[in-house]
Amino acid sequence: MKLHVNVDHVATVRQARRGREPDPVAAAVECELSGADGITCHLREDRRHVQERDVRLLREVVQGVFNLELALAPEVLAFALDVRPEEVCIVPERREEVTTEGGLDVLASRPRLLEAIPRLREKGILVSLFVEPDPRQVEAASAVRADFVELHTGAYANAPRLGTERELKRLREAARQAHGLGLRVNAGHGLNVRNVAAVADLPHVEELNIGHAIVSRALFVGLREAVREMKALLAQPQGTP
Repeated sequence: MKLHVNVDHVATVRQARRGREPDPVAAAVECELSGADGITCHLREDRRHVQERDVRLLREVVQGVFNLELALAPEVLAFALDVRPEEVCIVPERREEVTTEGGLDVLASRPRLLEAIPRLREKGILVSLFVEPDPRQVEAASAVRADFVELHTGAYANAPRLGTERELKRLREAARQAHGLGLRVNAGHGLNVRNVAAVADLPHVEELNIGHAIVSRALFVGLREAVREMKALLAQPQGTP
């Protein structure tokens, strides 16, 4: 199981003072030195945390896979086509949200996705769609010829104790469906050291994108140790067929 660390929250702390520290690019280096397989960041339309300069520097510095999250905004899409990260993950975006909440409505976004995905793939960029574990959305992701789905694990992460198995079942079924349709599978949102093991045990999931929990943990143990802890949890043997 691969771990991609999202450095958005490092940039959020920096932007609180509009200064230079902490630097999300330096954080990315620390994460990779500690075993992260890739780095993720989200260039939002309102530039509330990650800035264009960060993305360009990350593209140069990251040694593993660099994954850029973005909404289907023409300006941000054009920027991604210029920077050419290895992967992009297309997400929904609302100005009033604190962070990305909920999956992309692939059915409603179909016309724009059918225009955007070929342009990205022409540049050699793999395309992931951030979706709910909903059969209709997974099927729609296959229909628009995405490379990956990233399953939104927020409902699982936020579920009361008695509801976690129900949400895990939805995730498990979505992962199997996606695999059967020829899609590769990632997952993320709201994962931490207490709940990540069950998601790491899902069938066909290749990588998890985790940011807030690692940056939060780093306040107490340091970034390198926080990454190592998470990576060790993902290295546990998987038992779900």
